[in-house]
Amino acid sequence: MIDLLQIRDQIDEVDSEIVALFEKRMSLTSEVADYKIKTDKPVFDKEREVLKLEVLRKKATSEFNAKGVQELFQQIMSISRKRQYQLLTENGIAYESEFTPVDELDIKGGKVVFQGMEGAYSYAAMNSFFGKDIDSYHVETWKETMEDICTGKAKYAVLPIENSTAGAVTDIYDLLDTYEHIIVGEQVIRVEHVLMGLCGAALNDVRTVYSHPQSLMQCKTFLGEHPQWQQEKLLNNAFAAKKVKDDGDITQAAIASAYAAEYFGLDILAQNFHSDTNETRFIIISREKIYTRNGKKITICFELPHASGTLYNILAHFIYNNLSMTKIESRPIRGKNWEYRFFVDFEGNLDDDGVRNALRGIEQEVSKLRILGNY
Repeated sequence: MIDLLQIRDQIDEVDSEIVALFEKRMSLTSEVADYKIKTDKPVFDKEREVLKLEVLRKKATSEFNAKGVQELFQQIMSISRKRQYQLLTENGIAYESEFTPVDELDIKGGKVVFQGMEGAYSYAAMNSFFGKDIDSYHVETWKETMEDICTGKAKYAVLPIENSTAGAVTDIYDLLDTYEHIIVGEQVIRVEHVLMGLCGAALNDVRTVYSHPQSLMQCKTFLGEHPQWQQEKLLNNAFAAKKVKDDGDITQAAIASAYAAEYFGLDILAQNFHSDTNETRFIIISREKIYTRNGKKITICFELPHASGTLYNILAHFIYNNLSMTKIESRPIRGKNWEYRFFVDFEGNLDDDGVRNALRGIEQEVSKLRILGNY
């Protein structure tokens, strides 16, 4: 036991020496930053770091230690770069984005397109964000909404990107990469199903219930209490509500949102039977590179090679700049096996120094970076 305490004392002494040497190294880092500022040299020199790590590895006395030395100095170099990025900002060399700040969105200056039809949750998200007086229209596919933004037929598009139970809508992430559009807002809608029928209808009139297969499954407990009802699957909940309205058959009912019941003028026959906490987050898309001055969330995407530590080094930029990352999603890059495109949401505004420091560092260390929006 005495020997262990003596060993720990020696470790403490070595650790103190390491801290002192680390601080000396960081002081030299500041001098390097000053030189790079004056000569306009980039902070990140990948080729030099690779050569430096190889030299340091060879100084170790075992393969285990060599790997440890490499990992240790990779982190020291990463920390050094982050300090240099901060010094660039402190010396007035700010990270400049292509985005223009605005006080608020011009929500009355053009049409809004959404996928689906009136009464669907995407329609509800649009109304919640823009108001019910907005000039809008619907299309059949998500891709059509993006194309209409390209052509200028619509100024904004409303797209679902995430559900609290089903997860990310991966097709939307792929579209965000394909098109150079910008996220300018978001709206969260609670998914809450109700049973609706014609005006004056009652539960004992119902013989057939229409809805999307997933909605029928989510409401199976309630439907199980009415085994005499025939369940019919349709492509969309709003379609189900429209069918009940158009057919005018009092024995037909639909499971959809209360928004659909209101839009199609149907009576709600039953509600509060779908107890799952379920929300869908929608994003508002525009082709204008703008952001609101009070925006609190930023979405970026970047590409990384399939190599050890690459993602860790990028995410460290959020830690060192005190930025809270709220979501990360990955998608494979077509034509590049085992390489991935990452989508990250984090809190902040493009006017913040910490955000600019992080973006500067990320941009220099990834193969491709895009700011998808600040909203």
